Amino acid sequence: MFTLFVSLVVGGSSLTGCARSEKERAGAQQPPANSEAQAAVVVDPVLLAFLSKARSAHHSADAYEASGDVVGAIAALDALTRGPRPGGDKPLVEVSEVLSDTHARLADLQSGRGQFDAAIEHVDSGLKLATNVTYFRGHLFEVRGLVEERRAKSLEQSGETDKAKDARKAAISAFDEAVRVQDQVILEALGGSAPH
Repeated sequence: MFTLFVSLVVGGSSLTGCARSEKERAGAQQPPANSEAQAAVVVDPVLLAFLSKARSAHHSADAYEASGDVVGAIAALDALTRGPRPGGDKPLVEVSEVLSDTHARLADLQSGRGQFDAAIEHVDSGLKLATNVTYFRGHLFEVRGLVEERRAKSLEQSGETDKAKDARKAAISAFDEAVRVQDQVILEALGGSAPH
């Protein structure tokens, strides 16, 4: 999913640039450009560098995972979340989406190792980036549910049944929120009306 998302962002920008070059080569008259239209067409080299860095970090994490080194995968992704980002404290939308998705992956990896509190911290960090109703916000709630579900199983195995019940309730609540957010995303894409 992540690689597809980044490819679409980068590919879409490249296609826009190519289309403009074709018109210029053909000698087509360009309408006067306003700053908003230019901003939509111009490819930001810093954003492209960040997206390339993010793809590399995720590929590196894939390689670590394939060799059974989950700690290495976590380190590769964690470095991305802590590194410099276009927009700084107010990152660009694409950057926020990539980072929120990275936090979701980190939460999944860490909860798989039984590091439930660290996993929830990553979910919370991702939610601070994915503040709008988008797939990325819904996915973070889905991952929160997964983390709490794993926590419940772990607590149950250690005989802490009351804490396991609380974790299971937290999982259900997170999954319900994920469904609510994704329903909103779907409804907005359909123009705000439920399918018949």
